[in-house]
Amino acid sequence: MDAAEFRKRGKEMVDYVADYLEKIDKRQVFPDVEPGYLRPLIPDCAPQDPESFEDVFKDIEKIIMPGAASPACTELETVMLDWLGKMINLPEEFLAGKDGQGGGVIQGSASEATLISLLAARTKAIRRVQSEKPELTEADIMGRLVAYASDQAHSSVERAALIGGVKIKNVSSDDTFSVCGSALKKVLDEDKASGLIPFFFCATLGTTPCCSFDKLLELGPICNKENIWMHIDAAYAGSAFICPEFRHLLNGVEFADSFNFNPHKWLLVNFDCSAMWVKKRSDLTGAFKLEPLYLQHHHQESGLVTDYRHWQIPLGRRFRSLKLWFVLRMYGVTGLQEHIRKHVRLSHQFEHLVLQDERFEICAEVVLGLVCFRLKGSNELNKALLKSINEAKKIHLVPCHLREKFVLRFAICSRTVESTHIKFAWQHISQLATDLLKTWEQNHHQQ
Repeated sequence: MDAAEFRKRGKEMVDYVADYLEKIDKRQVFPDVEPGYLRPLIPDCAPQDPESFEDVFKDIEKIIMPGAASPACTELETVMLDWLGKMINLPEEFLAGKDGQGGGVIQGSASEATLISLLAARTKAIRRVQSEKPELTEADIMGRLVAYASDQAHSSVERAALIGGVKIKNVSSDDTFSVCGSALKKVLDEDKASGLIPFFFCATLGTTPCCSFDKLLELGPICNKENIWMHIDAAYAGSAFICPEFRHLLNGVEFADSFNFNPHKWLLVNFDCSAMWVKKRSDLTGAFKLEPLYLQHHHQESGLVTDYRHWQIPLGRRFRSLKLWFVLRMYGVTGLQEHIRKHVRLSHQFEHLVLQDERFEICAEVVLGLVCFRLKGSNELNKALLKSINEAKKIHLVPCHLREKFVLRFAICSRTVESTHIKFAWQHISQLATDLLKTWEQNHHQQ
């Protein structure tokens, strides 16, 4: 959709909203649809090829408005998370389907998904330990609970443990910045011997510093054996799993209890849209379900209704699945796959340019759209280079630490990025590096 069509469609949408408001007194105040009305009205998977805006728009009145707003909001979200789950080939247990035990929900961010998972795991662990050792109080158990994550995990995992009031420990990553099974087992054995209770492990697929991948096929069986909830945070990288050539990076998800990635990061959906799936939705509702009279409804005991207020922290929620529905239909699976593949090609183009310059080094394997690189030299030199790059305001880079090294991160994420932008960025970086090194050498000689 170009700028001209965007203006045209935007006006149509404003007119639709205005017409709706003008005639709102002609509509029913409460829908009369039955639970499950929406699923038979739409296909059971996302279209492979793009559909027109007109086709999607006309379905609003036909499919959505009869269930406005909450039944349609809930039911479209349930189906869209099934669509998305099928696109990345999630195991059937994670899908809601017509009578599944799992299902998906849209959270506001990966941070929320991690927190929700940790809190549900905490409740489940406390109840399990209390059933095994009735003499222990909830406070006794809470004091012994331990969560785990990679030393490369996002800070939001540590924050979730802080909010959840439980200990958290980092598991050392290997030379590829990935957590392997032996590293997790070592820390678990030590903590159990000390009387602690391991209950939660957050595996990361596509770490923030360098896009590394924890080894699910080693970690999953350990977590399952030890009654540890395994949550997978694939906030950035998860979008790539719609491409068959990258789906192997998700192998081992079958061992997980929950899984999350952000379509708002790399799948062209506007913020906020963080997709989260669980194998057993009863694990969430068992932790968060409260039923005051003013929130009760006559469908709640039917088993036919997904009640997302028990799947999240807020009580209220927005109609976030509507934008996901539009994107999946207007791009189609093939269009979204090409978007991902283009960014990966461009990241390898940038990697190739870096490798041609002997002054620079690549610091981690380039798997998706992130390139970690630096000047060969001190951390101070690379900090100075980053300062020059960001102060010039032509491109913007965010750094990270990989072990003792200060590293620059080149992330390809714009919908409109082209090869010419990559060439421009490298030429800009290269020239700034040349200028910096001259100044650096002059200062060094003066000293």
